[in-house]
Amino acid sequence: MNSTIRRWFASASSMRHVMNTFAPYLGAGIKATHIADDFSTATVEMKQRWYNTNYVGTHFGGSLYSMVDPMYMLLLMRKLGNDYVVWDKAASIEFVRPGKGRVTAHFELTEDKLEEIRQATAGGDKYLPEWTLDVVDESGEIVAKVKKVLYVRKKKARAKS
Repeated sequence: MNSTIRRWFASASSMRHVMNTFAPYLGAGIKATHIADDFSTATVEMKQRWYNTNYVGTHFGGSLYSMVDPMYMLLLMRKLGNDYVVWDKAASIEFVRPGKGRVTAHFELTEDKLEEIRQATAGGDKYLPEWTLDVVDESGEIVAKVKKVLYVRKKKARAKS
């Protein structure tokens, strides 16, 4: 993480502020409503507005995906620290039912998952951890199922000059 971004994401509240003023989130009407102080959980929501509604009157699919796109990568970068390379590798979204009104997605990085990643990358190997999460409507019905795959590798130690 470069120093400017590290400063922006120095705390959960500053990360939430940056996410909520990030053009793709603003443009889709997406809001990060919660980021835990230890970066272990986050929640984002999107209210249905004219600018994120598709031709048939439901949430635009691209906006539904935008809700969840960066969050696991950002949380994992903060949890693992600067000794790791973390990238989005792959994603898929299955639209389960039409989304209307306010939709929400919740993210969680468990200690078990973090330990799994640390062990798998301890020797410098890449690891491709996966998460699945649901985007739900106000009644708790699943609107979309998302699968995220990240690329994680421990950075090689630099030789001292």
